[in-house]
Amino acid sequence: MAQNIVEKVLGEHLISGTLAPAEPISYRMDQVLLQDATGTMAWMEFEQLGRDRVEVPLVVQYVDHNMIQLDHKNPDDHFFLQTCAARYGAVFSRPGNGISHYVHLERFDVPWATLVGSDSHTTTAGAVGMFALGIGGMDAAVAMAGHPFELTYPSVVRVVLENELSPWVSAKDVILEMLRRLTVKGGINKAFAFDGDGVETLSVTERATICNMILELGATAGIFPADGRTREWLEEQQRADDFRELLPDAGATYQEEMVIDLASLEPLIAKPRNPDNVVPVREVKGTKVAQVCVGSSVNSSYEDLAIPAQIVKEGGGVSAWLDMTVSPGSRQVLNAIASTNVLADYIAAGARLLEPACGPCVGMGQAPPSGQPSVRTMNRNFQGRSGTEDDFVYLASPATAGATALRGEITDPRDLGMDPPAIQPPKPVTDDSLLILPPPPEDAAKVQVLRGPNIKPPPLPPDLPESLTGRVLIVLPDNISTGSMSPDGVIVMAERSNIPAIAEYCFRKEDPEFVSRAKEWGGGFIVAGDNYGQGSSREHAALAPLQLGVRAVFTKGFHRIHRRNLINNGILPILIDADVYEQALLGQEWQLPKVRSEIGGGSETFTLQAGDRTFTVRNDLNDHEREQLLAGGILRYLRGKAASGEPT
Repeated sequence: MAQNIVEKVLGEHLISGTLAPAEPISYRMDQVLLQDATGTMAWMEFEQLGRDRVEVPLVVQYVDHNMIQLDHKNPDDHFFLQTCAARYGAVFSRPGNGISHYVHLERFDVPWATLVGSDSHTTTAGAVGMFALGIGGMDAAVAMAGHPFELTYPSVVRVVLENELSPWVSAKDVILEMLRRLTVKGGINKAFAFDGDGVETLSVTERATICNMILELGATAGIFPADGRTREWLEEQQRADDFRELLPDAGATYQEEMVIDLASLEPLIAKPRNPDNVVPVREVKGTKVAQVCVGSSVNSSYEDLAIPAQIVKEGGGVSAWLDMTVSPGSRQVLNAIASTNVLADYIAAGARLLEPACGPCVGMGQAPPSGQPSVRTMNRNFQGRSGTEDDFVYLASPATAGATALRGEITDPRDLGMDPPAIQPPKPVTDDSLLILPPPPEDAAKVQVLRGPNIKPPPLPPDLPESLTGRVLIVLPDNISTGSMSPDGVIVMAERSNIPAIAEYCFRKEDPEFVSRAKEWGGGFIVAGDNYGQGSSREHAALAPLQLGVRAVFTKGFHRIHRRNLINNGILPILIDADVYEQALLGQEWQLPKVRSEIGGGSETFTLQAGDRTFTVRNDLNDHEREQLLAGGILRYLRGKAASGEPT
């Protein structure tokens, strides 16, 4: 049977299930990626599973998020992660080596392989024909322990790219166009497979830009063929032996198809405060801007940095009325801009160079002024993510960012009156000296894991009773991101290893009284609109509510990763219709009178008593998820299986 590239990769790794939309499958994992903001929890959860060494071929632990060392917390975490990597058999990427997704693209991404990462933008690896997706820390721990990865098989969307991009239009405009058409929930439970004659016109780094932000659609994954451009990339990275051609078969079938004429696109920009609030740049041109930030895990390649540098150089420098920052994706990229004129051009133009790290993208410094627009080449613009509560962040291509930095106002690069920069990347210099390989098992067993005072084991969920009763703690609108339950920024993210501490910030933007209310009421329930939990894979967005006694979340719809994080931690994900949502009141008592028997009996519904009314609400749990919730979360489920000698 003819296969598309998603079917080819997953078919080669399939352990159980059928590759049909909405069917539960499990498959073998080749690689696991961890980063520092989520890695501490993942390693503590791995330790709770009782394994002595990781049981997948490759695990890489990166340090790229919590790089601002205001006190002992972040450096303590870094030592903890480095010693865990040595003790349990992972590669450790030292601080300063670069952003996980970009370094992984350079040094580890392989066609036909599978990858999960405790960072939502792990989807970046689809640029080389890898099936890669973001997950929570507990799922990463389970994968590192050698268990098959469980996934609801997505619908596969064929994205036909026609023709080639016009001058001043970039890959960022391609993914912004997809967001404009589909919205931030248009890709839920879908994988996007790119095809068409336009694919070969895009470099691997351009493909990486699209795959990185495919997650903003709510998508499971994005994947490009492994073709001649892929071979060239791997050869330049001194990894020619990693190439393996991956192309769809003639006659391959898909559940959906969308066509994008690359030649018809124009420069686009996402207005505050959601990545799908996309309009042509020309519609907002002239907007005064206080800041321009170039780089992050998306748009941090040599080409992406060289284009704005050329613009501000030719135009006479960065506008006096804004700050411009530059974040290289990796030390390799930093070396490339230093060995050419790009770095010198930025310095002469008045830009500020930051280290290869996530930086402004996650509110790690360079927060914009209050209420002032900031134009960024990054992937998210949720309110407050930048570190400034009343921020107004726009997402744009490197060319639009460079034009804006030059003029001091949002500018369509086509209006600059100059030719587009002709960028020729230098031959990469590969240097793996900041990648620390783990010692052999006999030496690893002697490594002492260093634990600072802020490193606290995650909470375990309580038993699931026959009946659950609680009050409605908060009622939220559509598109609530995980940054609401576990905020970004220097101060809060330093607490990522300490759930009791980070729980104090839960929903602080939406309702400053939420935490005190949850404590006073002894926990309760969350009610929300559609696409609840969009954005980051951080399982802290489930662990913080768990710490505060939340036992169930009632929503019109969940983001895939967050839904899984809730189940892993024993919190019920329950689907409701508009009539239930509209009658929800803060403080109202809700009861699930038969919740345990309804889960155990395979019911597709839950009985809900909300105030003086009774509703039937939806239960979309699969059999394995039911078992895990009945056991009290995935950790207790796996421990129980191990104790009884049953297969998992």
